[in-house]
Amino acid sequence: MSSRALKVLVVDDEAAMREVLEMRLESWGFEVCLAEDGARGEDMALSQNPDIVISDVVMPGISGMDLLRILKSGNPERPVILVTAQATVDLAVEAMKQGAHDFITKPIDYSKLKMVLQAAGREIGERREAGRLSSQLERGSVFGDFIGDSKAMREIYALIDSVARSDAAVIITGESGTGKELAARTIHNLSRRAEGPFVAVNSSAIPENLMENELFGHEKGAFTGASGIQAGCFELADRGTLFLDEIAEMPPALQPKLLRVLEDRKVRRIGGAREFDFDVRVLAATNREPRGAVETGKLREDLFYRLNVFTITLPPLRARKSDIPLLAQSFIHHANAKHHSNVQACRTEALDLLKAYSWPGNVRELKNIVERAAILAGGAWIEPSHLPAYVQNPPDDKTASGFYAPEGVTAANAEMELILKTLRATGNNKAEAARRLGLDVKTIRNKLKTYEGSLL
Repeated sequence: MSSRALKVLVVDDEAAMREVLEMRLESWGFEVCLAEDGARGEDMALSQNPDIVISDVVMPGISGMDLLRILKSGNPERPVILVTAQATVDLAVEAMKQGAHDFITKPIDYSKLKMVLQAAGREIGERREAGRLSSQLERGSVFGDFIGDSKAMREIYALIDSVARSDAAVIITGESGTGKELAARTIHNLSRRAEGPFVAVNSSAIPENLMENELFGHEKGAFTGASGIQAGCFELADRGTLFLDEIAEMPPALQPKLLRVLEDRKVRRIGGAREFDFDVRVLAATNREPRGAVETGKLREDLFYRLNVFTITLPPLRARKSDIPLLAQSFIHHANAKHHSNVQACRTEALDLLKAYSWPGNVRELKNIVERAAILAGGAWIEPSHLPAYVQNPPDDKTASGFYAPEGVTAANAEMELILKTLRATGNNKAEAARRLGLDVKTIRNKLKTYEGSLL
């Protein structure tokens, strides 16, 4: 954002008032230009393009109210402050209806005028910053569908660009919400397979008894209900990319079958006798640390080495907070298009809260919070009050400290009380509660299901 002094146009038919205002404003750090009447003020607004206009109301020819209407028709966002010695409630109300930034009576309270100008200056600065971010998005401060210009993300972009040129297998790691599927799609779109299909399979979302059928397909009559032929994901992704999300959640009994298919480059449908060749690049992802998943038996070691020619580890949002303003601006644009709103940007104070938050849900959580705030805003700006309570007033990370279970309480009941207390402290944000308690989000959800009967 530019640090140049803001330019203020003063329009008043009294020379003494113009001189006093010029002296005051310059002492406050503003650049000042002067006009002796409304007609000259209109000309000066066109030639000098001031950031702020201060105008007397009662002037010969074009009055201050007339000038306000003229200036607002040409530049509705420029703050216009009206000053008069003949103030009435009706005049003040009409001035505000016409878009005056403020209405000040003579004799001027200069401390109030200074505060009004400082507030107008902050809004101008915020508007310029919003324009800069929007221009940055338009210029393409992105990589594929990624948004961000932090050092951590530039390193990811360079790695994705290099990996995309090959056909090597890749494991993409990172916390939930960091954009692992986005990385896989970007690799696909930058590769020689971009014209081919991109097929995504979430290993944790498909029931174990259906997973083999999803991957390999089946022949008619292979099992009860198999009334026709169904191609599996390897066939569907032929000449393209197959993305295996949450690979460490794949049923252990299926992993050796997957390994054999990857090594032989041939697949046989369930109930079929014929093998099919396929030309597929396989990308995998996990929110677990892959070697840790191998050590705990969640992921076969030989399958891990088959998939892990390259590893791309996406940084959590808390490690690239400098990207939050640009991400938030992008999500505001999406929310405006989706909900037919007209939000311009986040207030500085709202952005400060977003940058201070720990983001256990990463970019996905930020997108949801910004979309919610844009809906609540109803105007041009997202204010701090539009953000969730746990973002406005983040509780101390030591939520669990000071928790004491009364004598005689079972460990299970103490655990339940601690989890519920932490959820209350985080505004029922399960991801944040899980982070503070050192648990997985799935564990929190499962625990809550078991508590349902106890809470009735």
